[in-house]
Amino acid sequence: MVDVLPLVEARLRSALGEPDARAAVTFLGTDRLEVLRFHEGDVVRYATLGMSAQPMSDPTAMLADPVGGPRAELVLSVRPGTSDTDKVLRPLAVLAASPQVEGVVVAPGSSLDVGEPLWPGAPFTSVLVAEPGGLVEDLDLDEPLDPVRFLPLLPMTPNEAAWKRVHGAQALQERWLTNGTDLRDPSRKSVPLD
Repeated sequence: MVDVLPLVEARLRSALGEPDARAAVTFLGTDRLEVLRFHEGDVVRYATLGMSAQPMSDPTAMLADPVGGPRAELVLSVRPGTSDTDKVLRPLAVLAASPQVEGVVVAPGSSLDVGEPLWPGAPFTSVLVAEPGGLVEDLDLDEPLDPVRFLPLLPMTPNEAAWKRVHGAQALQERWLTNGTDLRDPSRKSVPLD
């Protein structure tokens, strides 16, 4: 079986440059997960490394397929300086561990909630998983392995998360776009939802 993580890290480096920090987290019953930090101009990006080591499997399946199934890593982009966003490392690792721990298949349009602020003082406790391909291209693997997708995470306030549950991910993204919401602002307020 091919070790996909060196290929994943190479793809992250080619797209985002050299990481200036990395942290490792291991949860009971899971593989080691890392979070890499990349600085690019006035944006800091946090990318998980380790989630794609195994394919995500349907939680209703009787047996998990050790080869087939979607693979992904998570990428969060914020503007540094106004908040201690480096404290997002553990919450990001928790989200990246959710396929192994909870049997969740993380896909675009889904919400992931950590139940606490993403970093100290953050108005966000959850994220919306966005469509991949814009920032980091998918990493194709040899058959029969699925490609690794790099899924952007968009922080949501509790009100936005509740509104998204009723109206859907597309409607929330349109609301953000219409209002010119800066999704990289680590202390932004909720978008108007009335």
